[in-house]
Amino acid sequence: MTVENRETIIFAVRTTVGQERNVADLVTGRVETNRIPVKAILVPETLKGYIFIEANGPHTVEEAITGIKHIRSRVPGVVSFSEVEKYIVVRPVIEEIGINDVVEVTGGPFKGMKAKITGVDKTKEEVTIELLEATFTLPITVHADYVKVIEKGPQTNMEEK
Repeated sequence: MTVENRETIIFAVRTTVGQERNVADLVTGRVETNRIPVKAILVPETLKGYIFIEANGPHTVEEAITGIKHIRSRVPGVVSFSEVEKYIVVRPVIEEIGINDVVEVTGGPFKGMKAKITGVDKTKEEVTIELLEATFTLPITVHADYVKVIEKGPQTNMEEK
């Protein structure tokens, strides 16, 4: 077995939204079966409708993806590592949240409800929210992992704890 010294390139592939993981599994199966020289396949959680494939050239990617269900196309050109890096480095949810952001509650008794962030406590990783769908406003403090930002709000000069 020889080790290739050629530098690899990252390519973006468009997929059906919601099928990224399935496409990656199918491509992985083909790569392993046919011994196609693909170095890595990345399925970013935050980028819907795309996967990234690291290989020596576009012909390798085309061989790996041709005829696979839910693949729309290979995006022309290459993707720089710095563009992909932001999908690899996982930042805590609390870093993304700001006051006045509209969020969806993803866990607990208020799951599925929309709310507005009124306070952020980065040390405790907690946010204070006001439910938008409630008949009266009541501040509720929840862990930052239980909210998902839907819409960034206008930034204010309010002091964060």
